[in-house]
Amino acid sequence: MRKGFQLVFAAVLGIGMIAPAFASSTADVSTDNARLEQRVSGEVHHALAMIPQYSVFDDLSYSVDGGTVTLYGQVRNAVIKDEAASSVKRLEGVEQVNNQIEILPASFNDDHIRLQVARALFRDPRLSSYAIQPVPPIHIIVKNGHVNLEGVVRTDADKNDAFIRANGVPGVFSVNNNLQVEKPAKG
Repeated sequence: MRKGFQLVFAAVLGIGMIAPAFASSTADVSTDNARLEQRVSGEVHHALAMIPQYSVFDDLSYSVDGGTVTLYGQVRNAVIKDEAASSVKRLEGVEQVNNQIEILPASFNDDHIRLQVARALFRDPRLSSYAIQPVPPIHIIVKNGHVNLEGVVRTDADKNDAFIRANGVPGVFSVNNNLQVEKPAKG
């Protein structure tokens, strides 16, 4: 009986020594996965920004989960949707692309509203600096006369000003202000 106890004790002791090694190995794998996802995320961001047709009137976003990249957003042109998926598929570490990008309906009225909202925003002295980048950080998405402002601005005042300017454009039914603020007001 003593010998049986010693075997069980040795087995438990062995498992006790293996478990920390396994946990350490699992932590290393988790850290490696996080680094891979971070690298892939940066490459996806770059690949999407480099799409030639991508403009202020399109909005693309994504999430990375292991080797799977999910694409979101709304674009005016099916070419942008297809190019986004194909450029991301080519990236090292990407095993699968789930393309959930919506193609906005073609509409002369929406095209007119897009231009008018862009003029109203980017001619404003407070917001004009956002227009000088290749792809401005403010995106104007128009669907059936409804405007969504997407992207990032520096301050709450810029966010509010963009909303006021967009809301003042004739023919706009509603404005949904989804702009994120880099430096929220302290309060």
